[in-house]
Amino acid sequence: MTTRQDLISLGRHARQSASLFVQDIGNGLLVVSHNTLALVGLAVVAVLLVFSSQAGLREQVESATLGWLSARQEARAEAEGTMLLAAAEPDAIARATATDPRELSRQQAAVAHWLARRYHVAPEPVSRLVQEAWAVGNRAKVEPTLILAIIAIESGFNPFAQSTVGAQGLMQVMTRVHDDKYEAFGGTLAAFDPVTNLRVGVQVLKECIQRAGSLEEGLRHYVGAANLAEDTGYAARVLAEHDLLKSVAAGRAIPAAAVRPLREAASAPAGGDSAQVALLR
Repeated sequence: MTTRQDLISLGRHARQSASLFVQDIGNGLLVVSHNTLALVGLAVVAVLLVFSSQAGLREQVESATLGWLSARQEARAEAEGTMLLAAAEPDAIARATATDPRELSRQQAAVAHWLARRYHVAPEPVSRLVQEAWAVGNRAKVEPTLILAIIAIESGFNPFAQSTVGAQGLMQVMTRVHDDKYEAFGGTLAAFDPVTNLRVGVQVLKECIQRAGSLEEGLRHYVGAANLAEDTGYAARVLAEHDLLKSVAAGRAIPAAAVRPLREAASAPAGGDSAQVALLR
């Protein structure tokens, strides 16, 4: 019959056996780990010996590795850059000086497309300027086609044009002279905003016409030839372009390659822009 003492003895033997079993397993795993690390170390040493003895192979592996890393870096940078561009300023289109020509009246659209072909500029920004010329011209009682003719002769629709005497933008306004007119638009840098330059230019033009008493003399004042013997044909060129634009607006088929009254963009007669200066007096 099994006594209490026998049970205690059996339990002690069982615990000892279990402990020895766990120790044996731990020792076995330790030996296996050591052997595995030794094999890995030997393999690394073998690979290094192979690479050190074969320079060409080493260079190929290094080149492939560097190429992979570079490709990964470029792909990451491109992805991040694309995300930044996509999220940068989604409302940037609101600042674009452009209008769909289909939004214009038939008369305005005809003028915009004709100017785009004639001066090799995109129809969308020209459409915006045509739209503005009609709006500002009606308010100022200045013919829109006259405004566009002046832009054509003065800058060829280059909003960044600048003359040797400092006339700037589409309508070649003397920015330093008319800086007060740009205050309402945030300062003189607005001279390079096409719409702002057009608005200020029309204001200067109207003042010139009122001061001179006639359109042709007003144009001479505008270009700074009021006190000169001649205006180098400036007024005649503007009026000729004005006549072409009026014909286009009236629906007549005028070739875009019709004789163009050429004038060097951003130029003025000698003594230049004296009339624009005189307006401040």
